[in-house]
Amino acid sequence: FLLCLSVVFVGKSQTHRLLFQTDYGDFKVLLYDYTPQHRDLILKSIHTKVYRDALFNRIISDFVVQGGEHDIDIEKREAADPAKQKPRLAPEFDDRAFHKVGALGAGRDGNPEKASFLNQIYFVVGKKITASELDILELKKSIKYTAAQRSTYLKIGGQPRLDHDFTVFGEIYEGLDVILKISKVKTDSQDYPLQQVRFELSEIKD
Repeated sequence: FLLCLSVVFVGKSQTHRLLFQTDYGDFKVLLYDYTPQHRDLILKSIHTKVYRDALFNRIISDFVVQGGEHDIDIEKREAADPAKQKPRLAPEFDDRAFHKVGALGAGRDGNPEKASFLNQIYFVVGKKITASELDILELKKSIKYTAAQRSTYLKIGGQPRLDHDFTVFGEIYEGLDVILKISKVKTDSQDYPLQQVRFELSEIKD
């Protein structure tokens, strides 16, 4: 599986990389330069310490590992805001950025613009995908998967049903086994892990 992943990895030609340190080990993430607004947002979050003492707080096996501010907390905070502001980041969809295993995405609510939350991220754990499933999704979502997307999904899997609905802006290039391990931790009926799963992130400078 990991060998397959290395075949479809986009390479280290992108500008910025991140280190995630977790209770289960470390992994490294490449940020895409072709999703610049989301790239810059998470880089800014490092300096403003948005993810200080952060948790992976929504974990669904074969789907995603989500961290940062939880949907429920965002909803409560925004409901209590007298100005009723709901800051979001406009989506950035690019055929090179899709929901393969190990992809880094930005969470959002059901807003029609498909705009992202400012402080919630997720990693795709995904599942095996068949050609017929991709064919069905193309019809349902009125999209066309590129040859590269289709090949990658068939080789390593993912969550293609999220494409063109949630912004992907990076991918794990080292330590994928860590996020897969985290995806298997025990959770309650609301997908909260029974034991806290902490993470810290920093930019890799070399």
